[in-house]
Amino acid sequence: MKNFTIEIKWSVLFAVAALLWMFVEKASGLHDEHIGKHAIYTNIFAIVAIAIYTFALLDKKKNFFNGKMDWKQGFVTGLIITIFITVLSPLTQYITSTFITPDYFSNVIAYTVSNKVMTQEAAETYFNLKSYIVQGIFGALSMGVVTSAIVAFFTKSK
Repeated sequence: MKNFTIEIKWSVLFAVAALLWMFVEKASGLHDEHIGKHAIYTNIFAIVAIAIYTFALLDKKKNFFNGKMDWKQGFVTGLIITIFITVLSPLTQYITSTFITPDYFSNVIAYTVSNKVMTQEAAETYFNLKSYIVQGIFGALSMGVVTSAIVAFFTKSK
């Protein structure tokens, strides 16, 4: 596990950043009075995620690979970070849904039904903790792989 210390550190930092982002979303009303704008503004977190991956790969390059890292080494590092983030994802979703914004699901269900985006049954099926945990796992994996590939390209040694 010593070889993965950097990846674990950055995965935990990613999880903390995600939880802090949820506090910001909640505080700015994106989980209640401005819930209609949530789908747009939540995507800004991608900038934070890319920055964390970039700092993580630069850290690994400097402190593990002695300043020289090829694309494959960076990509594998990113994949390992992605695996750890994916493992932490259900916990961060649980914390978010239980402690940070416990009314989010009922709010988003009410919004989507009242705006005729979904039926009550469809909204309840989609917007719940179990569904979000599954979405979080697959989202972390898919976005992590893509982010790892791109960030590894830009952080590799020349």
